[in-house]
Amino acid sequence: MSQSFPVSWSSVEATASQTPVQAEKLPNYDLVLQCQTGHRPEKAAFAELMRRYQSHVDKVLYHLAPDWQDRADLAQEVWIRVYRNVKRLNDPIKFRGWLSRIATNLFYDELRKRKRNSSPLSLDAPLTLDDGELDWEIASATPGPEEDLTTREFYDQLNEAIADLPEVFRTTIVLREIEGMAYEEIAELTGVSLGTVKSRIARARHRLQTQLQQYLDGG
Repeated sequence: MSQSFPVSWSSVEATASQTPVQAEKLPNYDLVLQCQTGHRPEKAAFAELMRRYQSHVDKVLYHLAPDWQDRADLAQEVWIRVYRNVKRLNDPIKFRGWLSRIATNLFYDELRKRKRNSSPLSLDAPLTLDDGELDWEIASATPGPEEDLTTREFYDQLNEAIADLPEVFRTTIVLREIEGMAYEEIAELTGVSLGTVKSRIARARHRLQTQLQQYLDGG
């Protein structure tokens, strides 16, 4: 991963923890605009974007690579890429989705570098599930105190079930359900056919449903 950064990373993190009132009061759209003005992104605005979206980056990377120990390093690299490329974002209102794609692209870059040796999975068998009918609220925030123990246990079990999925299933279901990517986008990003994407998503949903049936049935 790249090690150079146009400004001191520690100074950006310090700014993020001591955000100026002006940047803190700005809406996300204006923060992005400020980062797109000038030769380099405005430091206070960029730090505030980091503060607001760091948990989102962490969540995306966690679901994509739950067993990787260097996710903090990956998160830092995500923000380095954002800093260098924010001017290329045509519509500031789409910043969150653009940020998700940067995190996903970084994950795949790292995955290719690591060249994991895993047995190929057969994904060609026909399926009887109706793709797209089962909605998993994976992207929801952690349940608050007002939610009962059963709900919290369900989310814990769901996260564990996602982490236990074979890598090709896990990454595909995360791209679809957490990041909300279209099937065509996932196919382009992962380099497989549209049919394979749909097959993987349907199989992942079926596997999750099987593992979580007791919670889905209210048992």
